[in-house]
Amino acid sequence: MEKNFIEEREYIAAKKKVKKIKGFYIHFLVYVLVNIFISGVIVFGLTRSDDRTFFDAITNFGVYSTWVFWGIGVCFHWIGVFEIFSFIGKDWEDKKIKELMEKEQQQRNKRL
Repeated sequence: MEKNFIEEREYIAAKKKVKKIKGFYIHFLVYVLVNIFISGVIVFGLTRSDDRTFFDAITNFGVYSTWVFWGIGVCFHWIGVFEIFSFIGKDWEDKKIKELMEKEQQQRNKRL
């Protein structure tokens, strides 16, 4: 009985982890596609309206600003999903769950 519970809990945790990873990959794909489009529009607009050369247009910070600022958000998403630099990781969660379950069991035993 307890073994089934543990296996089911591990399965649910793995399923949540896969869902988070999938969400990150979708976020990253949207980031790349949208920023390619935005950068293309900005470069096209700069070369057509301001009489700038292509080199001048691609060195304009406006072309890369969304890459940089949205990229910071993507980086934090990546850190969160893959638990990079995580001080409170999976091991801590498991220990805390066991601790709380033991505490609850002790309180139940005292009431009886």
